[in-house]
Amino acid sequence: MQLFNQTLYLLKKEIMLEWRSKYAFNGVLLYVVSTVFICYISLNLNPGFAGSKGYPIVWNVLFWIIILFASVNAIAKSFMQESKSRLLYYYSIASPHSIILSKTIYNILLMSLLSVLALVVYLVFFPNTVGDPLYYFLTVLLGSISFSTVFTMISAIASKAGNNGTLMAILSFPVIIPVILMLIRISKAAMDGLQRSLSYGDVGVLLAINVIVIATALILFPFLWRD
Repeated sequence: MQLFNQTLYLLKKEIMLEWRSKYAFNGVLLYVVSTVFICYISLNLNPGFAGSKGYPIVWNVLFWIIILFASVNAIAKSFMQESKSRLLYYYSIASPHSIILSKTIYNILLMSLLSVLALVVYLVFFPNTVGDPLYYFLTVLLGSISFSTVFTMISAIASKAGNNGTLMAILSFPVIIPVILMLIRISKAAMDGLQRSLSYGDVGVLLAINVIVIATALILFPFLWRD
């Protein structure tokens, strides 16, 4: 019960701070809109592209690349922007499990909102016929959760290593690659309107990765927190 109350309190704190500054939200939203617009201009310079209607694979992969880098920009500073004095204060009032859980939940909520907005903007610039829109939408939410869990854990590790951005990139690479591959396969099946049961195996693998990452974060973060 104490873990739940601490996590809820810290989550409210994260939401209130973001609501006041809107730094992460506005910055990532600007990145998504500008990136989609640049891609739109670049691709439409090619007369054969025709708004990406003839290239569903390119349409799908390009969307996930945009979401991937938006996730990095939004989540990479989860722990890096915290001052040492604030971290010391957290150490005195909350458990390490509640801190990592609150950060993860907050990043999931933030990325889910940004991913939905990114999908809307992307569909405005690149109209495409999705065979199973609901399944594709659910895949986008699942991708937001996956990116949030992975990058939150890596951000926590990198923050204890001198806020080394290079270390974060190196550590996240072997984890994020299978996540990206699974998301592209599931979303491509949704675009083609294939039977959902054909993708259940990939969804199961993706959920298993999320569970392993969260469990690893809960085990490792207390040791990092004591450092």
